[in-house]
Amino acid sequence: MLPAARLRSALAVMSLLALAACGGGSGPAAIAPSGPPPEVVAMYQSVQDGEYLIPAVDPGYLTGGNARQTVSYAGPERPGTIVVDPHARVLYYVEEGGLATRYGIAVGREGRGFTGSAVVSRKADWPGWTPTANMIRRDPDVYGPYAGGLPGGLDNPLGARALYLYRGGKDTYYRIHGTNNSSTIGRATSAGCIRLFNQDILDLYERVEMGSPVKVRTLAESIAQEGEMVEGPSGLMVRMDSLPVEVQDQIRAGITPWEPFVAQSGISGENSIGSTDALAAQGIVSN
Repeated sequence: MLPAARLRSALAVMSLLALAACGGGSGPAAIAPSGPPPEVVAMYQSVQDGEYLIPAVDPGYLTGGNARQTVSYAGPERPGTIVVDPHARVLYYVEEGGLATRYGIAVGREGRGFTGSAVVSRKADWPGWTPTANMIRRDPDVYGPYAGGLPGGLDNPLGARALYLYRGGKDTYYRIHGTNNSSTIGRATSAGCIRLFNQDILDLYERVEMGSPVKVRTLAESIAQEGEMVEGPSGLMVRMDSLPVEVQDQIRAGITPWEPFVAQSGISGENSIGSTDALAAQGIVSN
């Protein structure tokens, strides 16, 4: 049970986010009551990719910061660069003319321990996956059964495509890949690196050439480019300056006025936060 003061603050925040949504705000937590526009939903319909039929993404997961879109980009990176911001949970593919394609991402534990530059030195269609020794040690019941590896396919947590990052000719073990669990996009996950909707990793994969540069932002770089962010009640990132001043003060004092989001362990699509109806019941999206 939340203390009364924290509960009041949490309710105030949720009301603010709901008002922002109704006003058509474009922040990561905003979503119109009627759901995303038809042109966004159309980008995330089911896709036949070889022998696999990639399921459509539930529109409830296509919040403003999660859906792929072309945006203005003022960063210093040159066109053709992938810029990963694990703090704001977005990824950019930098284009000509001060533009970039922005993708929403989920960030796993392994994706939070790397910053700086790398290059794409391997690309794979429907990659196989083997949990690391640390993952097996940390969650033996979840990952132990897959110690021998899992072949590529719809049940594989790497999804439809993977980009493998190298530095100085050596594998960094940092991956940018798809997912078999769309509900995680925009949120923290218990394990893994950087994941996108399968429809988005298909799009990015076709753009990226071998040897393409990758920049992973530090927290300071993220704040400079995206503004100060905080994880909201639903696990999605929101701008600090979008919150009431008293809530900002609480957060900066180390007091979060809502229960922290807890990432679930698991590798299958069954490990989903829930359907659109379930998310709406939790106040995460409107259906």
